[in-house]
Amino acid sequence: MTTELIQSFLGWCAVINYGLLVFWFLYFTLAHDFLYKLHNKWFDMSVEGFDSANYLCMGLYKLSIILFSLTPYLVLKFLV
Repeated sequence: MTTELIQSFLGWCAVINYGLLVFWFLYFTLAHDFLYKLHNKWFDMSVEGFDSANYLCMGLYKLSIILFSLTPYLVLKFLV
């Protein structure tokens, strides 16, 4: 594998993952009541608990994208 191929792969991974994160955020904000009712059937939680769990997971997902896709991409782009 060449560094250009790895760089391209990491770049596309970052783009796709950020797209999923935006989709998750839009779906969460636009269909909040539907999602809460759906998840409340399986897990007994308050609206505040549901919101905080989603925002926590979105934050962890964003940090994972930065750590595992974006940072290696930028290192390969500018330092190699």
